[in-house]
This record gives sequence, structure tokens and C-alpha cells, in this order.
Amino acid sequence: MSSSSASIDAAMDRFRLTYFEECAELIETAYARLADLGEGRQDSDTLDALFRAIHSIKGGGGAFGFDRMVGFAHHFESLLDLVRSHKVEPTSEIVDLLTRALDVLSDLISSAKSGDPLADGFEATVKQALQQATLSGNTAQANVSASIALAAGTAKAQTRRRIAIHFQPRTDLYQRANEPQLLIRELQKLGDVTIVADLSRLPDIDAIDPEEAYIGWDVQLVSDCSLDKVEEVFEFVTGDCDLQIREDVAKTETLAAPSAASAPVSVEPSSRDMATRKALETNESKPAAADTKQSIRVEVERVDRVVNLVGELVINQSMLRQLGSELPADVAPCLIAGLDNLSQHLRELQESVMAMRAQPVKSVFSRMPRLVRELAAQLGKEARLVVSGEGTEIDKTVVEQLSDPLTHLIRNSLDHGLETIEDREKAGKSRCGDVRLNAEHRSGRILIEVSDDGRGINRKKVRAKAEERGLVEPGAVMTDDEIDNLIFAPSLSTADSVSNISGRGVGMDVVKRNIQSLGGRISVESKEGFGTKFTLSLPLTLAVLDGMVVAVGDETYLVPITVISESMRPPRDLIHHVVGRGDVLAIRGEYLPLIYLHRLFSVPDAQEDPSKGIVIVVDAEGIGRVGLVVDELLGQQQVVVKSIEANYENVVGISGATILGNGRVALILDVASLREADRAASERKGRQPKVESVQHMPRRQAAG
Repeated sequence: MSSSSASIDAAMDRFRLTYFEECAELIETAYARLADLGEGRQDSDTLDALFRAIHSIKGGGGAFGFDRMVGFAHHFESLLDLVRSHKVEPTSEIVDLLTRALDVLSDLISSAKSGDPLADGFEATVKQALQQATLSGNTAQANVSASIALAAGTAKAQTRRRIAIHFQPRTDLYQRANEPQLLIRELQKLGDVTIVADLSRLPDIDAIDPEEAYIGWDVQLVSDCSLDKVEEVFEFVTGDCDLQIREDVAKTETLAAPSAASAPVSVEPSSRDMATRKALETNESKPAAADTKQSIRVEVERVDRVVNLVGELVINQSMLRQLGSELPADVAPCLIAGLDNLSQHLRELQESVMAMRAQPVKSVFSRMPRLVRELAAQLGKEARLVVSGEGTEIDKTVVEQLSDPLTHLIRNSLDHGLETIEDREKAGKSRCGDVRLNAEHRSGRILIEVSDDGRGINRKKVRAKAEERGLVEPGAVMTDDEIDNLIFAPSLSTADSVSNISGRGVGMDVVKRNIQSLGGRISVESKEGFGTKFTLSLPLTLAVLDGMVVAVGDETYLVPITVISESMRPPRDLIHHVVGRGDVLAIRGEYLPLIYLHRLFSVPDAQEDPSKGIVIVVDAEGIGRVGLVVDELLGQQQVVVKSIEANYENVVGISGATILGNGRVALILDVASLREADRAASERKGRQPKVESVQHMPRRQAAG
């Protein structure tokens, strides 16, 4: 191959990559506009934006020779043009058809990107429904409805796929009470299954570790389900196993497709399409308005590199400032003033760089309407998703990990929360249940709320299940909040039967663990008969934070500024001991539980008497106000957060680590888990709480 041919191929690869990136943005825009259309916003701006998104996907696909995608997009575009010109009324049935068509188009784009072809006839029924709706207009809505029903019921029943699955559990999977046999049973419900045990990792009998996982399985599944359905079986154990799922295209069994599938697809533009394209090109050729924001496409790796470099600058600046503070004020006043200016400019630089990584949560929220629609149909319920705050921005690394927790919470609301249509009518509620998804900034964090207007948590049932599994002692006194939080316990499910939606008991505990891995917390509120609300509290970024540096004995810790209400040295007469509950601080008519950090982390030579040390009053989302007892405050500092779990191991009460200006490693406290650890330790050992000691942890290793 000549060098010129190689350079052309490399350029085409870059163009293809850019095209698929644009497709992802256009699909997201189309879903958002369809959601607006479904809520009754049928203005020309909404319809034009939707049409332009599909038209752009079609045009780019034609340039790269994606004929199958272009053919389907042509029928999609034709119906949209009729809706836009008011020749077809955007009824709920038409909007539903357009949404299903967008689902199929998204799958076709994914297939073109990966190079894995979809089965023949995959899009045939939806394409037939689009053709019928385009030809019929408003004159034969019954025929349109029939076509839409056909698309909804049989779109994915065209083929029987042969799917190869390799499943190798890790030790963590068993330690978290997950059972591979239950997963295999779920696969058997999807189709014909052939299973072969993989014993290649099994050692000699004298070398077997009883706590290690050696055996894996190779599964051949023949089914008419999609790969998404297979992935759902493993969705809550993907982090605890090695998993490979692929379709054996060569062995896919194609069933008879509707006659429409064999009909030739014309992708030649009509005169109306040509006029529309010309109008679009004319509009696009006009100069942008003065206030139009311009943007450039930058690889994420480049932005991450800049973020890391700025983080290192922050650490070095802290060290220089530490050295400067030790100099007499009259020795180098210009140096000290320069360091102060450097600190201010560096903070502004850091905020600007982090803003480059910020993304609106809309990219995650836009996937949820499809989930609600399909799951509601599967459950025989009526539901609508009400979204607000989708423009709220959060760090890209946080956005990428929100999809799975939100998906499970919404599935939980639809399956467990919303009643059936009959039960809702008996309760005096509307047939259609509401699931609300909201995001907002509050106190330097982002709050995401998932709520419904369903039946609420059945506390008697939850408690009975918890007692049955030994999670709660029979007859133990528990508040409503404590019972509600039992739903986050591992292996607890209130489902009456196991289905592909719920009942395996591997759900809410995984959600909680995923949120905590992001430095966040999850809380639940419920009122029986009126609904349930889950609140996720997440940091705006995982890279930096402002913290108060505190000393406990010879150890140094960091308390996030966003959770600190005040600090004080309380008089001895304000400290009281409550039998069975430990020490409390009486302050302005309120009693705050005290957490002694030196006891919790086994730090020697620390101050035992709160009246001679410092009490930091913290107010964290979902746990209320508590007091942390420390020796002294060392000052406020902005720090770069380093993962402790990735470099060392998970430590209760610690969310991360950082390097201070003096070069020492300081551990960052997770206040919410501190409270939980203190309670658990108190129940076990009176008021001598003690969790894993971390003061001997390798300092540099913890920071990474």
C-alpha cells in the first residue's frame, strides 16, 4: 500500500470517528425533541430541530456508504416532514412510532460503528409502520395504529440469535452474596442454553484456596432476544466478573420476515426533499449571529492531561506556599505576595479547566424515556417520565457512571413503586403514574432525585424480609427511616417472584455501592400510599475539593468544607454522656452525637477531652448534624483528590487521599460513612469504636 493510500485511509478513519461522535449528539438531541413533542410542545423550532438531526445523520451516512442506515433514515425523515408540514398530526401513537424508529436508527448507527451487522429484517416492521403512516397521513389512522402495534410487538422477534457468553466470576462476586446459578437460570428463561464449565484456572487440589473463584462457564444461548436483554441479566455483577457477550453472526437463524422487508428501498430524494435540503443548506450558509457560541472538538485524553498537570501545579504551589509561610515577613515580602497571586491565578485556572470537563446530565437523562416506555409496556402499566434540571452540569467522570444507578432506580420505581392501573383507580389516582427525575446544584454538590407517586415502601414487608434473612433481630425497635434504609441491604428483595426485572436481590445494594464509589450518598424518603423519593448527593468533580486540614494525634485528615457548619472548643458542662448512645454536645437547644476520630481510626496520643480539643460540627446530606472531635485545626486548603481504593484498598470512613504542602499524605474523610461506622462499632464494643487502622498505610501509595 502506498503512503498516499495509507494517509487517505487514516483521514477517512478520523472522519468516520467524527461522524459517529456527531451522531451520538444528534441522537441525544432527537430524543430530547421527541420528549418535548410527547409533552405537547409542537412548535416549529422543536419539529425543525428533530428533522435536522435525522437529516444530518442520513446525509453523513450516505457519504460513508451506510446504505442500510440511510434507507431507514429516509422513511423516518419522510414521516417527520409530514409532521413538520402539519399533514400528519403528532398524536401519541405517532410520537411513539417516531421514538421506536429512533431506537432502531440508534441501533443501526451502533452496528455501522462496530462493524457487527444486525440480523436481516431487524428494522423491517418499524420501517413498514413508517411507510404506512407516511402514505396514510391522517386519513387512515386505524391502519397507522395497527402498523404501530405491529412495530411495538414484533420489531425484535425477527430472528433467533446464537449468542456466545463467557462468564468468569471473581472472588468479590461470591463475597457480595451473588449466585452464578441464579444468573444461569435467568439465561434459560431467554432461550435454549448450552453450558460448558471452564476449568482451565482450576489448580491442583492441594493448592486450592477455598475463598478464591476458579470455575467459569461458556454459555451458548439461542434466542430471539436482543443483546441488551442478555446484558441485563449480568448488569449488577459486571464489576465482579470477567464477562464477554457476543453474537455469532454466522450462525444466526433468520426467521421469515414481513413482506415489507423484501421490498426495495428507494433512497433517492423527492422534489420535496431536495427543496428541504436546499433550504437547510441556505440557512446553514448564513453567517452566525454575533452572540452564537463557537466550539471546537477536543479529545478527552487531552483535557484529562491538562487536568492532571494543573493538579500537580496545585500540589507544587501548596508546597511553595508552605515554605514561604515559614519565612519571616520582612525577608522576602515580594516572594510571599507573588505566591499569593499565583495561588489566586492557579485557582482560576483550575476552575476553568474543570469547567471544560463539565457536562450536563442531559446526556444520561435522555436515555430514560425509552426505558420508562418499554418497561411500562412490559409491566402493563401506564407511566410518564417528568424530567427537570437536565441542564445541570457535573464532571464528565461522574456523568459516565450515573447511567447504571439511575437505570436501576427508575426500574425500581416502575416495578415496585407504581401500582397497576386497576389499583391506582381504586386509590383515586390517575391511571398514568408519574416518575420524576430532577437535578440541581446545592451547597457545592449536585442532587439528583428520582421519585414516583406510587404506593410507597411497604415497611411491614421490608422488615419481615429483613428478619427472615437475619438482617434484623426480631422485635428490635426501629424507626421508619431505619426500616426504609433496609432496602439497601445486600440480597434483600420484596418482589414476590423472580423475573427478568426484579427479585434476585442484587440491586439497591449495588446502587448504593456505586454511588459511594463516586464519593456520593443515597437516601430514601417514603410515605405509604403517596410514593417514594431517592436522593443522590454527588460531588461536582472527583478531581479537587476545598477542605479543612485537621490534626488527630500525629495523623492529619481533611474534612470537606461543604459539610462543615462551624467549629468550637466547647465548655466541659456542654458535654453529656447518654447511656447506650455515647457522648453528645448540647448546643442551642440541640444534642449532637460526637464521633471521636482517634478512637475510630486507632490513633494514639490524641486528645481525649473535647473541651481541650476542637469539635467540628458537620451537616451532611441524609445523616443530619454530628460533631467530629479532633485535636486542632491546621487551616483551609484546596487539594487534588487521589483515589485510595484504586491505589490501596477501600477503608471505611475515608473517601480519598491527597498530598499536602509539606509533602505528607492526608486522608479525606467521608462523613456519611463515618457516622455509619461509628454506630456499628458502638453496638459491638460499647463506646470503643474501632475500624481498620490506617495510620501505618504507605503514605505515597495512598495518594497514587
